[in-house]
Amino acid sequence: MELRTAALLFGAAAANAAVGADDPNALWRIVHEQCVPHVERFMTPLPCVSVAQSAGYAILKDRSGTSHFLLVPTARISGIEDPALAVPGAPNYWQAAWESTRLVEAMVGRALPRDTLSLAVNSAHQRTQDQLHIHIDCVNHAVGAALRERGHEIGDAWAPFAVQPAGHAYRAMRVRTLVQPGATPFELLARIAEARADMAAESLAVVGANFADGETGFYLLEARGGGGEELQDHGCAVANLP
Repeated sequence: MELRTAALLFGAAAANAAVGADDPNALWRIVHEQCVPHVERFMTPLPCVSVAQSAGYAILKDRSGTSHFLLVPTARISGIEDPALAVPGAPNYWQAAWESTRLVEAMVGRALPRDTLSLAVNSAHQRTQDQLHIHIDCVNHAVGAALRERGHEIGDAWAPFAVQPAGHAYRAMRVRTLVQPGATPFELLARIAEARADMAAESLAVVGANFADGETGFYLLEARGGGGEELQDHGCAVANLP
């Protein structure tokens, strides 16, 4: 790992050990009151790992789990239900979150197959923070195994997934990219009528995929009333597999 990156990861992890879980605005305050001003004044993103001001997001090491990171917008966005995400031309944070899986690999000390990496957003009912954040971490081993075994059944439109990860019913679809105009993950989620009517009840996860035709892409998994984060493993057990 490059020394500057290692130092930032260590510093961010140490700084976030004291973040209060009982404050629903803690993430917003960290990014808005600390990370962004620190970049502007001192050219350091701490306690964040990085701040991309032009793209409008910061990457923060979560205090739970060795390899758990968060992408947090620098604009005030409450969560998955925020109308700002549905505005034409709204920032697409998913690709930046996926690119940040390199930090997961840095923390576990090895390269990981794309189908072991994941992103997740919890529903408004399952989250503890009232600022949009995308969880970046390893996928739960059982979920990854189910997707490898049954992924050939997942098509290009939302349909019930044959397996119930974490005991919840999920719908799934496959995509080749996270940046297709008009078909980003949030926009695809909004194509489900009941989701569009009540986004606050939705959770959404993205898992890297290797398709049978040799191409790569992603599986999107949607659930109502659950939490997409439940599909992740903040202990990253997959990093210890051969």
